[in-house]
Amino acid sequence: MQFRSLFAGAGLALCLAASAQAQTVVDGSNVDEIVNLAKGYGSAALSAQSNGDPQIDGRIEGVPYHVYFMNCTENANCEDLNFYSGFLDVKPDMETINAWNRDKRFGKAYLDSDLDAVVEWDVNLEYGLTRENLDAAFALWALILGQYTTYIDAK
Repeated sequence: MQFRSLFAGAGLALCLAASAQAQTVVDGSNVDEIVNLAKGYGSAALSAQSNGDPQIDGRIEGVPYHVYFMNCTENANCEDLNFYSGFLDVKPDMETINAWNRDKRFGKAYLDSDLDAVVEWDVNLEYGLTRENLDAAFALWALILGQYTTYIDAK
């Protein structure tokens, strides 16, 4: 009986290992895959930053945002994503911004140089994420963006 249990446990371990290996890992070299994930949340198109690094220009529920690929090597193999949305002519006071940053765990809020509202969030891709984890990151960004838009009364 112990022998059977040992084989059953070993079989389960092999199945779990095979399942983990079957997951697709996405890193900063998989720009098209990241754009495709973004399209699952609304419109999204690939463009380039002024330095040539990739960026995504998108909309979630009508709210524009950008994903900047950061710490890239020759405009590829980027280590980080910076999710960003700025709200032109929406000018909350510092008390409102500080309350967001105090009460919310994800999404850094601030006022840009023109005192317009901004929210951003960074995701590290240096060693890759499973496709499922990156999809969860986009889902969290969609939540942050929706909550922040409501919070600053930008809709």
